[in-house]
Amino acid sequence: MKLRFVIIMLTVLSFQMFAGDFVKTRGKEIILPSGEPILLKGMNIGNWLLPEGYMFKFKKPNSPRLVTSVFAELIGPDEAKKFWVNFQDVYITHEDIKFIKRLGLNSIRLPFHYALFNDETFLHNTQARGFELFARILDWCRKESLYVILDMHGAPCGQTGDNIDDSWGYPWLFTSEDCQNEFIKIWKSIAEKYADDKIIIGYDLLNEPIAHYFEEDGLYEKLEPLYKKATAAIREVDKNHIIFLGGAKWNTNFSVFGEPFDDNLVYTFHKYWMEPVQEQIQEYLDFSEKYNVPLYLGESGENSDEWVNNFRTLLEQHNIGWCFWPYKKLESSAGIVQIKYPSNYETIMDYAEKPRDNYQFIRENRLDQAVVKQILAEYLENCNLKKCEANEGYIKALGLTD
Repeated sequence: MKLRFVIIMLTVLSFQMFAGDFVKTRGKEIILPSGEPILLKGMNIGNWLLPEGYMFKFKKPNSPRLVTSVFAELIGPDEAKKFWVNFQDVYITHEDIKFIKRLGLNSIRLPFHYALFNDETFLHNTQARGFELFARILDWCRKESLYVILDMHGAPCGQTGDNIDDSWGYPWLFTSEDCQNEFIKIWKSIAEKYADDKIIIGYDLLNEPIAHYFEEDGLYEKLEPLYKKATAAIREVDKNHIIFLGGAKWNTNFSVFGEPFDDNLVYTFHKYWMEPVQEQIQEYLDFSEKYNVPLYLGESGENSDEWVNNFRTLLEQHNIGWCFWPYKKLESSAGIVQIKYPSNYETIMDYAEKPRDNYQFIRENRLDQAVVKQILAEYLENCNLKKCEANEGYIKALGLTD
């Protein structure tokens, strides 16, 4: 009887020890508060807090600032502001989070633009709006027990030097001390606010830093030191959450890393458009083995169902958690759900691709505002999950069922 009592008490104490804890790393695994390992399976909530031109079927206006210019030219800044506020209200809702959870996923990665969290204006929003949107989705995820990774997809001055970071064509973050200080300040403010939030797994500090165009510019050596500074600032206010570190060259190059400098790190890589074979991930497996740290595939996809299935299977064979890109996209089967084209949307697409490089052209080619507003209103309506079409082949390729 006494032995049984001792066993029960030890079990209770063990549960209590983990129950109030956070998701952590242990060797090459990510560990739940229960002490059990978890293989992360998730989707990127792309386009919501950092719109990308290709998500709107635009080619030339491919960054957030270029996309917002198209809409402001067509309907004016006040109506554009209303559009983006409504877009953020309908593009991702509680129903989307419920659906993601119901499919069998256990996490999301949440890309965001830095300007939602400082005194700059982004999509006509302010800093308070950024935290409001975070609070909204974190609450939904908490209710559905869906873990969250916060991902700075666009950093001050740009970390990539291409459209995806909303930059000015160069990763100026790595050449400007002021921009680096702003980057660190924003992460510290986010970490301070969410230090005790257990639904958050951690912070993905920079998405796809330093594109291959700048490989010879001596920027790679600046990446890990910046990670160290940001991590130190975060640890001043938050010792709980995992920090995710992406390699250089679109998150593919781990040669920039030395020995782990924190005891709660995950190293994340991205892979697109290659053969889904072990050779493509071997350098990451070697890194994980050398330093006894977990790996995470933060982005992949934009490919056939067969490719997605093969790559996802390969990752799982090596116990690598994954998060495919993206959850929702306009008229595309390469995602969990697709948004239907609104009527006459091609008129907006055609305008966006024209050489809108002077005011005379804009004046002479502006579309009828009432027509554009109607098209955009239908687009927003189509963003609702109930209006979207589930891509059954893609869902199956992820090993999920609807």
